[in-house]
Amino acid sequence: MTPPQVVVVGDLVTDVVASTAGAVAVGSDTTARIVLGDGGAGGNVAAWLRAVDLDVGLVTCVGEDPAGRDAVARLADAGVATAAATDPIAPTGTVVVLTDATGERTMLTDRGANQALDAADLPLTWFRRGAHLHLSGYVLLDERGRDAGLAALRAATVSGMTISVDPASWAPLRRWGAARFLAATADAMLTLPNRDEARVLTGFGDPAGAARHLARHHGAAVVTCGADGAVWSDGATTVHGRAGRATVVDSTGAGDAFTAGYLAAWLDGAEPDEALERAAYLAAQAVGRRGARPG
Repeated sequence: MTPPQVVVVGDLVTDVVASTAGAVAVGSDTTARIVLGDGGAGGNVAAWLRAVDLDVGLVTCVGEDPAGRDAVARLADAGVATAAATDPIAPTGTVVVLTDATGERTMLTDRGANQALDAADLPLTWFRRGAHLHLSGYVLLDERGRDAGLAALRAATVSGMTISVDPASWAPLRRWGAARFLAATADAMLTLPNRDEARVLTGFGDPAGAARHLARHHGAAVVTCGADGAVWSDGATTVHGRAGRATVVDSTGAGDAFTAGYLAAWLDGAEPDEALERAAYLAAQAVGRRGARPG
């Protein structure tokens, strides 16, 4: 099998998405629409990359259970190559996603078997010059799987791959520490945080200032700002991109879709303004439907 053009290292989970029309009645019942689906930042980015015709592979870890086997099979059916390790003890990860009437989401995460990803699980034949590594920050932010994330970054650097990294989530990012994260990902050429993650990494509340600051570490940065669009910078120049037009149904996976759209354009040699536009278009497709994956 020919190694994939893009190697994504990250989580694969089952999403339990509960959508409410109003506020949650704490201690009582709240009517919700509940949908089960595939999720995980790694799996989502890989699925959206495949949806725009990139040759992509996902490195992940699932439990020895039907949820894991089915999730891997559905990715394979979608055309994503998978190098999925299995853990005999921990179950496949699960994320409970609470979405409100605006589409905003809050996540309750059990990473499960994703924490068991090991450096030995990396398919080293996939790491080669001319390919690209995209690393989901969740792998670095959890102590158990951190060695696998660091090994992936080393293998990509030694192989001469281009590298991008997604800081993943502001709360665990703050717990681990901005300085540690920036040092660990120093070889990345591109980082794609959202506004909250960028604030944790830089201390800047202004996305443009945060993007310029991060670009000094990574060469280029894209800070996503939801309905306010996104900001790209290489440290010297700053480009603002608009959000795509969409009726928001569910924001789950929108950031992953944006990341996939931007990476596809960037790897195709697009200029920053065009890459931001293509990323926003894909994110708009994501928020206009329920679930984290392309339909």
